[in-house]
Amino acid sequence: MAGEIDQRSTVCPDNMAPITPEISVITVDYNGLTDTCELIDSLFKVIHSVSFEIIVVDNASKLNEAEILKNKYPQIIALRSDVNLGFSGGNNLGIRNAHGAYLFFMNNDTFVRNDGFRSLIEALEAKSTLAAVSPKILFAEPGNTIQFAGYTPLSKITLRNNIIGIHEKDDGRWNTAKSIPIVHGAAMLFKKSAIDIVGMMPEVYFLYYEELDWSAAFLRAGFELWYIPTCIIYHKGSKSTGMYSVLQIFYMTRNRMLYAWRNLNGLTKWISVIYQMFVANSKTCIVFLFKGKVKLVKACICGMNDFFKMDK
Repeated sequence: MAGEIDQRSTVCPDNMAPITPEISVITVDYNGLTDTCELIDSLFKVIHSVSFEIIVVDNASKLNEAEILKNKYPQIIALRSDVNLGFSGGNNLGIRNAHGAYLFFMNNDTFVRNDGFRSLIEALEAKSTLAAVSPKILFAEPGNTIQFAGYTPLSKITLRNNIIGIHEKDDGRWNTAKSIPIVHGAAMLFKKSAIDIVGMMPEVYFLYYEELDWSAAFLRAGFELWYIPTCIIYHKGSKSTGMYSVLQIFYMTRNRMLYAWRNLNGLTKWISVIYQMFVANSKTCIVFLFKGKVKLVKACICGMNDFFKMDK
């Protein structure tokens, strides 16, 4: 069995007795014990506006980090998977064991310094068509620099878009809530009732592009997604895979094509897949080749090959 509940407890505001939590905070841990502990510590220290439970999914870490976390934090839910389920699979295991009306998916290398969780719930409750929100995300270092203040839409063929506000100072320019086409995978709060309608995260991706596909599914179902800047999350970056790692290039290459196949229609779908193969991926391989990064060239080629072999 992939995992089972080890502990259940709810943290409530004002030291109230445990109740059914408003929010289930779900985070996936893969050899990231130190970061996960920092996230848990920050939640316990800072969040008092809502009742919440913390669910950590140990995604087949080398050590049994679920057991370590359970011993250190007996009030959390610690789940252990004996196989790496990927980002989506790990989060889906968390969903199946969650008790909150709202599910807050947070990367384990994020943390909080201020309590804005109540404002996210209020935003979700204000509109019946609103399925999910992402908060403002700042880089952990330097701590006053925007990482995410919304996304622009993906272009139809190239599947490119921009992150709004990235690398800009958090000086108040990005303090307006707005509709967005994609929620950010590092921090996204969903209504559980909306997930019950649309379904859980697509596990076919394993790593990267799953939140884009999931966002598209919610939009097709008639839901809205919003950016809510009254809550701030701090994010350290891509520690689990590393920048420009073989793993990253393989899945980014494969999954960009997979996203096009699953979410575009007709001729647009075929043109986008062909563009990824012969323009975007070829350019990537040439750049890596000139930099002497042969392993990354092979990862890109393997990603394309795997796309054609997989069950889509």
